[in-house]
Amino acid sequence: MKKKCKNCKQEFTPFRSTLQKYCMERPECVEIFVSESKAKQWKKKKSEMKKELMTLSDYMSVLQVIFNKWIRKRDEGKMCISCGNMIAKRDAGHFFSVGNYPSVRFDEDNTHSQCVHCNQYRGGNIHEYKRWLIVRIGQERVDALEKRAHESRKYSIPEIKELIEKYKSLLK
Repeated sequence: MKKKCKNCKQEFTPFRSTLQKYCMERPECVEIFVSESKAKQWKKKKSEMKKELMTLSDYMSVLQVIFNKWIRKRDEGKMCISCGNMIAKRDAGHFFSVGNYPSVRFDEDNTHSQCVHCNQYRGGNIHEYKRWLIVRIGQERVDALEKRAHESRKYSIPEIKELIEKYKSLLK
């Protein structure tokens, strides 16, 4: 099967694979091929270096995005935990706020789907949230959640990496 070289536009028969883009017959075509492969290697190395330089805060941000995505998927088809309306666009709403209660930031009992209106414009609509949270998970689990919310909790990078992998696998 003949192809046209991406550089010199001459027809050639690929000998490496059907994905081959350059004819490899002219020095400039070989040079471009080599520089492209070096660019790919650099991109991969740069990605690895970025991962090595990630801080605890960076990992927390990554985990928060994945965790919230999983909560929205878990609660797909359920109504807003606060107002009971069907949700077109959903947020992962926290009963105990992320900033004030870091110990339950990634607690599945603390996070449920909320409509954007309740979560962003009504401060989480907490009074209704609590009422429906008791209905959804039961008073005993709400009491346990309240206790966990007031405990001190620090996440380590290995713990966060483990949680990232857990929620990534649950999303599949």
